[in-house]
Amino acid sequence: MSAALAPIEAWFAQQGWTPMAFQRQCWQAYLAGDSGLLQVPTGSGKTYAAVMGPIAEVLAAEPLPPAVPEPAATPKVQRQDAETKPRRKTGRAATPSRGLRLLVITPLRALSRDLALAIEQPIAAMGWPLRVAIRNGDTSTHERSKQLRTPPEILITTPESLSVLLANAKAPELFAQLQAVVLDEWHELMGSKRGTQTELCLSWLRRHRPQLRTWAISATIGNLDEAARAALGLPAAPRIITADIQRATAIRSLLPDTIDGFPWGGHLGLRMYEELVAGLEPGVSTLLFTNTRNQAERWHQCLRFACPEMEDGLALHHSAIDRAEREAIEARVKAGELRWVVCTSSLDLGVDFQPVERVVQIGSAKNLARLLQRAGRSAHCPGGTSQVLFMPTNALELLEVSAMRRGLENGLVEHRRPPQLPLDVLLQHLTSLACGAGFQPEEELATVRRCWSFRHLSEAQWQWCLDFLEHGGQCLTAYPRYRKLVRCRLHDDEPPAPGEPWSFRVLDKTIARLHRFNIGTITADRSVTVRFVRGAVIGHVEEAFIGRLKPGDVFFFAGRQLEFVRLREMTAQVKATSKKSSTVPAWAGGQMALSDLLSSHLRQEVDRCARALDGEATLDTPELQALEPLLQRQANLSGLPRSDQLLVELCRSREGSHLFVYPFEGRFVHEGIGFLWAWRLARQKASTITVSVNDYGFELLAPKTYPFEELLDLHGDDLLALSNLESDLQQALNFSELCRRRFRAIAQVSGLISQAMPGQNKTGGQLQISAALLFDVFQKHEPGSLLLEQAQREVLDEELEAQRLQAALKRMASYTWRVERIARPGPLAFPLLVERLNSRLSNESLLDRVQRLINEAQRAEAL
Repeated sequence: MSAALAPIEAWFAQQGWTPMAFQRQCWQAYLAGDSGLLQVPTGSGKTYAAVMGPIAEVLAAEPLPPAVPEPAATPKVQRQDAETKPRRKTGRAATPSRGLRLLVITPLRALSRDLALAIEQPIAAMGWPLRVAIRNGDTSTHERSKQLRTPPEILITTPESLSVLLANAKAPELFAQLQAVVLDEWHELMGSKRGTQTELCLSWLRRHRPQLRTWAISATIGNLDEAARAALGLPAAPRIITADIQRATAIRSLLPDTIDGFPWGGHLGLRMYEELVAGLEPGVSTLLFTNTRNQAERWHQCLRFACPEMEDGLALHHSAIDRAEREAIEARVKAGELRWVVCTSSLDLGVDFQPVERVVQIGSAKNLARLLQRAGRSAHCPGGTSQVLFMPTNALELLEVSAMRRGLENGLVEHRRPPQLPLDVLLQHLTSLACGAGFQPEEELATVRRCWSFRHLSEAQWQWCLDFLEHGGQCLTAYPRYRKLVRCRLHDDEPPAPGEPWSFRVLDKTIARLHRFNIGTITADRSVTVRFVRGAVIGHVEEAFIGRLKPGDVFFFAGRQLEFVRLREMTAQVKATSKKSSTVPAWAGGQMALSDLLSSHLRQEVDRCARALDGEATLDTPELQALEPLLQRQANLSGLPRSDQLLVELCRSREGSHLFVYPFEGRFVHEGIGFLWAWRLARQKASTITVSVNDYGFELLAPKTYPFEELLDLHGDDLLALSNLESDLQQALNFSELCRRRFRAIAQVSGLISQAMPGQNKTGGQLQISAALLFDVFQKHEPGSLLLEQAQREVLDEELEAQRLQAALKRMASYTWRVERIARPGPLAFPLLVERLNSRLSNESLLDRVQRLINEAQRAEAL
């Protein structure tokens, strides 16, 4: 054992613990100068594996410098963390500092608090002379200034706050002693632009600190090597450490007593609330996960109605609820005071809830990694068994959970792919550097190219970015606010002489201030604060929802029945009411689609069902056995596809001619294929064709006389053709409008439009108008703009999943088509009818419309 690790081993011994093999392996690798990625199951001690090596190195380093007295007039200091930091009295000597040595980057503010507690536990117990600080959007201005004057040895922050630090002229001085960076929950960051933002910041840090070591920690990720390379940048050779720790996950499904053969999304769950309540135990601490905030609000309301005795032990937690209330809920869960918490992905990540014994998943998680992450919230300790109770919201979701069982048995987890060349993030990063110490273009280009996401950045793309920031590009040069960068001598703000070294700086203080207030890559729709008329903030809802309310309207939010009073300056004032209402806010981006890995397992599950009904296999999971009546009905009305078949159903009704297709590829891929087929069919015979999609297939609805069957016989191969795929997709969809909406987010990240200005707010409509005007200007005057090109690429890759769509078409082309002519829609088709009804305006409720469809189908069967 290395002598440097003696303090660490001593603390473990004091706790009665023995370090696990992967923890010692990680410490030794760090002390040997290696960087890498650590992947072990949730709750196995990966935080201590990552941070104890750097802490050991700091403790073994030179002694602390002498304390420096603080001025007696130090103003009153707000506590940084109420649970961990006492108030500092004025006139006391400031704690000496070795400088910032360890930087911990986490995706969520809530995780910062837990990480600080975990790291401070051994520091306090052993009396180590180390300070831990948190820096994020909640940190006071005074605390931030103090961190710059006397940096802590350990700083926990987020990607956005790290970028703000780089926009400070003192950044090189602050990070001059930095030895290590730990990336917590890297799998959550790397697949988004926040991960790219982190890559760029780390690359800058490595240039200033060439010996910097980076360790990423993750619980659930499939492509380990790519994840490690994204975290460490080029040309590093990452060290990957894993541990063979078997973390059992026990899944039990709540099965309906009967399945009527008419599955329809989102309502079977609420009809089964009595079964859920029977499956819960008041004395067992439980997290109930939903996929959307709207769903969480409804289920919380349902459980309050069904279990009034749990009023004091039941809570609701999602990201739109005010931070203070969320923190209070988290504290009560840890203390064992709350027994049931209905939540969303706001509690997915590594918040340590050891009292939690069970997890309920309401509706399919749609993703194996997400299910594993949520399951890991229960029994959050080494060797624990995660208990998951699955609550289906429609009968066909039982197919998905059966597929998940097999996927988990095979140890498979989805891959996360880092974005490639997101130039909007690069533009923001360069502006941040120019607001700080400045940058030299040639030196910074080499630094940026060491980022995994920008390893293919061309000289032309780099020059376009510099011209865009220095001159406003080709069409915005007349506007001073877009001419952000100025060439300055290296050590002052004067223009350089010919041949003299220079760097880019932002000299306009207004531009710099506006940029710092808008740093970040999260571009959610503008939200409105919900506040009691005389009281506290409750949370935030989207502007569009509040815009539909009139004074006196009642809605249910954050577990409360609220009456809307008035809207003032982006704050909705409300009061508590006893009036009843079923209105719940809806948030954009709530739909999730099947992952590619789960789609593959789902197709295998359907094949197994088809073989079982033919006597060639058995229905060997509880979910498939419960589905047998529905599967049999599908087989009788139409059929179930084998693994080498594409099921296509043709049907005529009073509505028109229906074409149902079942690739089992997920909602987003089906949306692309559905509109592609509609456009290609209409090209052969013009007609109005309506498209409806879900995770299992899509429906095309045309007038009664439309010859679907004839067109399939003549042009079936053309429907699956890969030639001209991109141009056909652009014509099939309102591609320009999709790009326009995507451009708004790109414009915000790149700094073309600003969302926040001190003392001033812009509505979502104003932001959209600004972005739309710029989009039109670029299209007319600079059609080759790389930001327009990025918007098009992101629509194809992220919204339409073009690569996955292309693979699906290729796979479908290799299949045998099983075309079934059906008298009425079967169990697979029925949810597609409901999807279409749900998007149609009517004075008849969705429940009434669906019941009418069921009655019509039952009458037809009786005849």
